[in-house]
Amino acid sequence: MIQNQWYVILESNEIKMGKPIGVTRMGEKMVAWRDSAGKAAVMSDLCPHRGVALSIGGVKGDAIQCPFHGFEYDQSGACTYIPANGRNAEPPKAMRAHAYETREAHGFVYIWWGNGRETYPPLPFFEAIGPDFVYATLRDPWATHYSRAIENQLDVVHLPFVHRTTIGRGGKMLVNGPLTKVSQPVEGQTLLDLWVFNEKDEGQKPRRAAELPEPTRHPFLQFIYPNLWHNWIAEDIRVLVAFAPIDNENTLMYLRYYHKIKTPVLRQINEFFGKIGNFVIERQDRPVVITQRPLRSDLDIGEKLIPGDGPIIAYRKIRRELIESGEKRE
Repeated sequence: MIQNQWYVILESNEIKMGKPIGVTRMGEKMVAWRDSAGKAAVMSDLCPHRGVALSIGGVKGDAIQCPFHGFEYDQSGACTYIPANGRNAEPPKAMRAHAYETREAHGFVYIWWGNGRETYPPLPFFEAIGPDFVYATLRDPWATHYSRAIENQLDVVHLPFVHRTTIGRGGKMLVNGPLTKVSQPVEGQTLLDLWVFNEKDEGQKPRRAAELPEPTRHPFLQFIYPNLWHNWIAEDIRVLVAFAPIDNENTLMYLRYYHKIKTPVLRQINEFFGKIGNFVIERQDRPVVITQRPLRSDLDIGEKLIPGDGPIIAYRKIRRELIESGEKRE
């Protein structure tokens, strides 16, 4: 994983008031819960007293309670009450559960994966998806590393083969470019913008990225590190994917269909067909991608890449730079 980054790990509606939820993310067992004000917290799913899962406990006011001996912990991880020691006894400072810096925005739950700090960078999201959009979500597990799942969404070469009956119809096998631009729109964030120029092969040579004209329209695809992808289908229709890392061999895909229809019945119909479309396309990808080896993508893993793989090469280079930069800060 890339250190010192905000990762989307859950949707907000998965954490209910009064009921902790246990999940595996980043290869670690975690518990998510809300205090009496509804504020979300994510902690290690481990009571430091005797190693019991806090996720099978309960919430008491502003604390999560261990089901084994009743120890209570606040959202910072500090133990606030040990019943066996009495209500007036101050718990030892060492009695602390590990808590992750947690934020909520855009219907997602983010955790900071890395070193704690006084100030944190802004949460990653796409400016082009404003508050006038509504969405419906499809969740699907993929048995592969999250980097492979991400790369699939940056791969324009596979479209006429894997998606020959859907978004790859038309036989546009010749890949011009594609054109990839890297920027840092805000501090601590890296954005990839991608323009696609696939066309039918009539015997012409494909143009390299440097030979393509400067784009005059918005990007077709966008990706913000470490795990958010955006497909700009139309002004009023978007698809977003958050690639939540479960562990080194599994990823949970949060596929959102965004639109602007808010009339209740029309919204339900639109979202039903939008989710079906996402599911069909995503399920064309999944059986192929989960066969890729090695599971974890990186530079120099033995693959023989071509010019059309430019976005994947860019993704890998930046990911490696971010990993190395994060390791230096540890």
